[in-house]
This record gives sequence, C-alpha cells and structure tokens, in this order.
Amino acid sequence: MLWLLNARLAIGLSLITIFIVGSIVLPFFSPADPSLQATYLKNMPMSGEHLLGTNAIGQDIFWFLVFAIRNSLILGVLVGVGVTIISTAVGLSAGYIGGNYERVVMLVVDSFITIPLLPILIILGAVIRGNSSFLTVGLIIVVFGWAWGARTIRSMALSLREREFINMARFSGANTFNILTREIFPYVSAYMVVGFINTILFAVNTEATLAVIGLSKVEVPTLGSIIFWALNYNALFTGNYPWLVAPIVASILLFLGLFLTSTGFNAAFANKRGVA
Repeated sequence: MLWLLNARLAIGLSLITIFIVGSIVLPFFSPADPSLQATYLKNMPMSGEHLLGTNAIGQDIFWFLVFAIRNSLILGVLVGVGVTIISTAVGLSAGYIGGNYERVVMLVVDSFITIPLLPILIILGAVIRGNSSFLTVGLIIVVFGWAWGARTIRSMALSLREREFINMARFSGANTFNILTREIFPYVSAYMVVGFINTILFAVNTEATLAVIGLSKVEVPTLGSIIFWALNYNALFTGNYPWLVAPIVASILLFLGLFLTSTGFNAAFANKRGVA
C-alpha cells in the first residue's frame, strides 16, 4: 500500500479523520440536545463551560456545531453510497452487455443528466418550506445525481469488454455477473473511490446551500442550518462572531479535507498506473 502515500492524501485523510472521530465521539458527552432553544443564557461569551459561547436563541454553539458536522457527514456518506451503487451497477452493465439494453439505459442516463438538480431542490424546498429534512434532500440528490457517474463507468466498461482477459473469462464459462464483479470492477474501483468522495463533497455543499437560504429543515443541526441562524440573527452585527465564523471555518476545513483526499487518491492511482 506504499503506492498510496502522498502528502496531499495524508493531509486530506488527517482532516477527515479528525472530523469523523470528533463527530462520532463528542456527541456522547453533550450535556443537552443542542437543537433545543433557550437551553442556556443568550449570547454568552466563550468560556470553559461554553467553548464557543452561546447564540441568540440560547444554544451552545460548540455542541450545535459538533452535531451539525455529524449530520452533514451522515448525509454525505449516505448520498455517496447511494450514488456510487446505482452509477456503478448501471454503468458496468450497460458498458459490458451493450446492444439494445445499452441504448435504452443510456437514453435514461442522458435524460437524467439533462435535468437540473439545483432548481428542482429549490422548487421542492419552496413548496414544502421548513419540512424538507436533510435526508429528503439527500434522497433527491441520489435520484438525480447518479447519471454522470454511470456514463463515465459505462465508457470505462466499453474499453474493457473487448480485452483479451475478458474474452478468456467469457470462453471459460464465467457468467455476466462474475465478469462484471471479478474482472471489470477492479479496474473501475479507483474511479469509484474518487467519485464517492466527490459525491460527499457535493451533497454536503448542496444541503448547506439550501439550508442557508432557508429551504431545508433548519431546526436540524447541519453546517447550513447553523449559518442560517447566525445570519438570521445578525451574528456579525451583534458581535457574536463565533456563531458565524466557526461553521464557516469548519466547512472550509471539511471541504479542503475531502478535496485533498479525492485528488490525493486520484494522483496515487494515476501514479500506480504509470501515467503520473
């Protein structure tokens, strides 16, 4: 596994590990549900009891941020798993089987690619304003976000299906499922890892965008909802800087970790193939 080592990947994985471990372990030590309002005195400064102080609605900013990171990561991972499974299954089968099956599948894929995701999410959020949970947003991203990955994996399967080792497997009696899983899948796994990480980044960013403009269920702690409340209560003008600055810094570090991990894996796999 030494071929995986590079500075970009090491930094990215370190950042992500800190976020994951923190979001898993720290919630067990939370003294109260951070989403409940009026739990503490309002606008208290940073202290040993309240590391980032409290906000204008009586919530501990630090614990709200911890739960926000956890929920955003859960959303990103769930969306990433869903998109990766669908795009891989559709892309591999279409690329290898070919024929009428491929033409029908690619017609569906191209139809989903032409559908703009963000306007759909904005319209849905406006229709059911305040009731569209972040999991609902995640489901919509999965439904409309798998097509690009499927097209890319299909093109990779097309280039592999006529190679000699695939013909040998076919002539040896291997069925379609075995060829897809044992022969072709290992060659697309590197792209899947990178695509999975990029999907997490896209899902977290999309939910945060919708929450900031109030089109997601902002009562649930997410990176977007904490920024929404800070802007809604004019945190900067009231001097409560940690309320707005902390989630922005956390978002930047999380996105940086995901980006460095994605590009680090991509560089490592390219180096292994001898093209970098």
